[in-house]
Amino acid sequence: MAAENIQHVTDSNFDQAVKSETPVLVDFWAEWCGPCRMIAPILDELAGEYKDRLTVGKVNVDENRQVATRFGIRSIPTLLLLRDGARADQIVGLQSKAAIKAKVDQFLSAK
Repeated sequence: MAAENIQHVTDSNFDQAVKSETPVLVDFWAEWCGPCRMIAPILDELAGEYKDRLTVGKVNVDENRQVATRFGIRSIPTLLLLRDGARADQIVGLQSKAAIKAKVDQFLSAK
């Protein structure tokens, strides 16, 4: 469930994936989660639109429980916005593309 511009992130590569100069949006999801499947095409589009300014990654919570536990993920989908590996903001639950884009724009402008 990862498109061309989306990284598959795991417990073992999470720290390396999120500690970059480029801000990161990480989607915590699961195969069985209906809202996660609904948000996936939105994230695919946003990954293309923000390709040079934002890295988009996906963490399957069923396969990567350590990182989900570390960030206290209790509900999916949860989108974390990370800068230098640290959580700067989050979005919980299914949201519209416009709502996610507004939050991402605010995040990117708040350097």
